[in-house]
Amino acid sequence: MILLVLLLILFVAALLSWIVAAKSNLLCRWIALGSLLINLVIVLVIWVNHTTTADRWWYNFRVDWIPHFGISLHLAMDGLSLLMVALTFFLGALSVLISWKEIDKRVGFFHFNLLFVLCGITGVFLTMDLFLFYFFWEMMLIPMYFLIGIWGHERREYAANKFFLFTQAGGLLMLLAILGLYFVHGANTHVYTFDYFDLLNTPMEPGTARWLMLGFLIAFLVKVPAVPFHTWLPDAHTEASTAGSVVLAGLLLKTGAYGILRFVLPLFPAAAVEIAPLAMLLGVIGILYGAMLAYAQTDFKRLIAYTSVSHMGFVLLGAFAFNEIAYQGVVMQMITHGISTGALFIIAGALYERIHTRNLKQMGGLWTRLPLMGSAVMIFVMGSLGLPGLGNFIAEFLVLLGSWQANQWLTVFATIGLVVATAYSLRIMQKVFFGPCDRQYTLPDLNMREMVIIVALVIVIFWLGFHPQPVLNTSQNINYVVR
Repeated sequence: MILLVLLLILFVAALLSWIVAAKSNLLCRWIALGSLLINLVIVLVIWVNHTTTADRWWYNFRVDWIPHFGISLHLAMDGLSLLMVALTFFLGALSVLISWKEIDKRVGFFHFNLLFVLCGITGVFLTMDLFLFYFFWEMMLIPMYFLIGIWGHERREYAANKFFLFTQAGGLLMLLAILGLYFVHGANTHVYTFDYFDLLNTPMEPGTARWLMLGFLIAFLVKVPAVPFHTWLPDAHTEASTAGSVVLAGLLLKTGAYGILRFVLPLFPAAAVEIAPLAMLLGVIGILYGAMLAYAQTDFKRLIAYTSVSHMGFVLLGAFAFNEIAYQGVVMQMITHGISTGALFIIAGALYERIHTRNLKQMGGLWTRLPLMGSAVMIFVMGSLGLPGLGNFIAEFLVLLGSWQANQWLTVFATIGLVVATAYSLRIMQKVFFGPCDRQYTLPDLNMREMVIIVALVIVIFWLGFHPQPVLNTSQNINYVVR
């Protein structure tokens, strides 16, 4: 029942943090941080204990919930689930730390929503019942709406509403596809169930498979987000609090990529092969379009947001390349993007607390005043452009190596995106830390709490760059679909 315990710890901690905030905001913060650290330790222990196992599914917990309709409480963990859950708890703990001083109003309700959205994300990564998957998918929506709409910046309500409408529309399409798959499976086998393992290899007509696959795929493309479903992301990132941006970039986008790997490709292999050229094209468009728009931005957080559109394009490109090298690159990209982009949002939030602006035109010359922060930004923008020695390089190299076997021309254009990534990454350093500035700042550099956060992220991104084998070995436990 260890998987159920992971969810219950977050759920109970969310309620406790909200309740105790009436008496002590400090205790509320410690409860939130402690619950995430406990879960992180549990997951790391699981990882260490299963490094040599040949079993694909390490844990499998199933209890009938509503057996009359074939609904069960079915949780399972394989290598992909473990990596995503470990990333969730790691970035979740850092989100609590970075909010320690930033969030000073409705602190209990903030931590309730933060833990609740993390509980929903964890459920998405662990559930093997499609009804329960949809439940957790929608469970992420409401707390994230509050995190943007209450603790965001000037246009937070507009951004929260836009986020809600886009993701809810995609979720409803997925619900229709889940119900369609449920009834198609029942009509062909006379067994009505939402269980993932029973629904694999469901016999159906090719036309039916295409429509059902599109229902899942569009919902996941909205969350990734892929062009042209990406327009909610820059507004949500820009207006959200620092913790909200970290959860959005580092975790919420990964649920869409996870959905493609876990559901679209295994449940509808033939239909996925048919749509692969279009999906890979959308990925390449996202890489180039997101990178060019990132270069054009003057708002620091909006610039970082568009880099997410570009980097997640590699996920789409690799996922539909249908070979193991590309899939391992996709998993690495999901993790390294969460680390590097999450770090940039954390630094953008710390910088905003000091100078009260996100406008790049009002920055410049900050290297001499903030050398520690400047060094941290240098590391993560180098990761963003794919510098060897950092985890992002391993991820993008594997994706391009795998996609070359599937479509050489699209791989060439995707590689051009790395050149544009170099341009916007160097622009960040030039505009923020090395360019001229008319304003005179007297600023404190990173404090001890911020140093702990940044050092943890730096260690992970270097570890992924120099020793990625543990992650690559773990990511082999995926139900690969070979063309």
